[in-house]
Amino acid sequence: MLPDPTGPQGPGPLEPENEVRLLGEELGVIIDEDRLRPHYQAVLDLQTGNVHGFEGFIWGPSDSIFHAPLNLFKVAGLTGQTVRLEAACCASLLRAFSASGLPQKLFLNISPVSLSNAPFLSLFQPEEMRKLGFSPDRIVIELTENQPVYDFKQLVTTAGLFRNLGFSIAMDDLGEGFSRLRLWSELRPGYVKIDRHFIHGVSQDPVKSQFLRSLLEIAGKTGAKVVAEGIELETDLAVIMDMGMHLGQGYLIGRPVPIPHEGVSPEIRALVRKGSRSSPRTARITEGRPTAARLMVDVLPLAPSVPNWKVARRFALERELQSIPVVKDGVPVGLINRYTFTDLMARPFTPELYGKRPCEILMDRAFLVVDHRISLPELSKLIVESDPRNILHGFILTRDGQYAGMGSGHDLMREITQMQIHAARYANPLTGLPGNVPINEYLDDLLQLEQPFTVCYCDLDHFKPYNDVNGYGRGDEVIRWTGNLIEGVCEPILDFVGHIGGDDFLIVFRSPDWERRCRDLLAEFETSKGRFFSQEEQASGGYTSEDRKKRLVKHPLFSLSIGALRVLPGAFPSNHEVAAAVSLAKKEAKRIEGSCLFIERRNAPGNLEGPVQDDRT
Repeated sequence: MLPDPTGPQGPGPLEPENEVRLLGEELGVIIDEDRLRPHYQAVLDLQTGNVHGFEGFIWGPSDSIFHAPLNLFKVAGLTGQTVRLEAACCASLLRAFSASGLPQKLFLNISPVSLSNAPFLSLFQPEEMRKLGFSPDRIVIELTENQPVYDFKQLVTTAGLFRNLGFSIAMDDLGEGFSRLRLWSELRPGYVKIDRHFIHGVSQDPVKSQFLRSLLEIAGKTGAKVVAEGIELETDLAVIMDMGMHLGQGYLIGRPVPIPHEGVSPEIRALVRKGSRSSPRTARITEGRPTAARLMVDVLPLAPSVPNWKVARRFALERELQSIPVVKDGVPVGLINRYTFTDLMARPFTPELYGKRPCEILMDRAFLVVDHRISLPELSKLIVESDPRNILHGFILTRDGQYAGMGSGHDLMREITQMQIHAARYANPLTGLPGNVPINEYLDDLLQLEQPFTVCYCDLDHFKPYNDVNGYGRGDEVIRWTGNLIEGVCEPILDFVGHIGGDDFLIVFRSPDWERRCRDLLAEFETSKGRFFSQEEQASGGYTSEDRKKRLVKHPLFSLSIGALRVLPGAFPSNHEVAAAVSLAKKEAKRIEGSCLFIERRNAPGNLEGPVQDDRT
């Protein structure tokens, strides 16, 4: 920890050169005294649910500004200590992991520049590995790219030396630039780690999905295992598992911890082993109830006792940081905003009076804190109705009441905008429901995943004469009302509702009680449709109007027909065959007077499980 550079009154301004020099000296002391703190994050086998290995991370002392890894390596780079720091990190991680007694692999982050230096060549010699209780085949050297790689030949040669000793080589953050793709082709690593940008939100982004599929295809031809980094959402996990991704890591699977555990939570293990119930496009089409977890950014919190001069120095080092949460025993107690704090500290005598005092004195206690499971629309409404500062300062996210991360108003607006753009692209303009393109994509996804589901074709009977008599405005009102009724009986997470066009709707049920939901829909339809007819029309069961030849014609009240088709794995090759089969079921339903449900019992064209049956309501 640095001594107070200005004496008992607290820190005053320092020249940038002196500040860097003092930080470098403090970092040197931390390395010399071995005060680095190892952490480990599980790398999960997405095929078996077992932990394949752990990636090592390093934190500095908790009472120092170097607690944040970003600050550690930033100061090391400014003071020429990068190789020394990386060597110390690897040694610390190896010792602690050896003490844990776990048999899995250990992933160590090393920059290409450091790899060819003497400290590493000596640390990874077989005799040194034996002293630590490691065989080289348990170590994965993960090549980071803090700076562009220009000497590909030298790097490939150096990596080959380590590979010949039995170590595995991994490439980190693939997708950041073309140089990484070139390095992949020349280095032929055993592991390729995909940058979290391409993982986060992949369940809603077909471009990211296609990018990952292409990388997996290349990996299959080069023999590399692909690791998905930054997995935070179950819907994203479902997508990459469906693709055949080999390995994964991220906060959903487990956060970095000082003491590694051989397994992951039972929930995650079961999710991986049994497969997610979510289909790849469930979240993209229905938005799968997008939550605030999508906005979560891992910001290292402060303890209430941290002095304000350390807060000021952290803001100076981390230029992109807008707000810092203050947490006590895992519970958020305050928020410190950059602009509010720096404005206050710039006032005369404030640094002298408050520099050494705890930050809880200056923190904002009227901050917004929300659970990470709150939906984005709910969060947006909450922020709009709350203090406007929450948009600028950001908000704190919790998981089971404990601090989990930060979210910003800017990120929230971006996500809401993207949701609106995507929803509007193929939505029916009358109901706002997904149209034919997302309907077909959704069906194909479920067929590809070989998930059982039930598809229901809903169609209004005798609607055209009603529309002709009462006008399209009144007819549009009926269609919107019908769409709302259909949405109301569906489970938002499991079921999908689409608007084919006109008075035709499609429901894709994954809810096991789909038949009850259909009957509830028909009952509600019959009970409520009277709002569109007069009492006399309801009593007579119809209404009269003139046809084109001026003759009075009696029309029945409109009703709702539902044709249902149960789709089992392997029964249909594509959405076209499903559409054709359920259309036949709908036609059968329309043959029956009144609102009814017709269930087509055939599993596939020409493949009867039993006689075709119908159920009438």
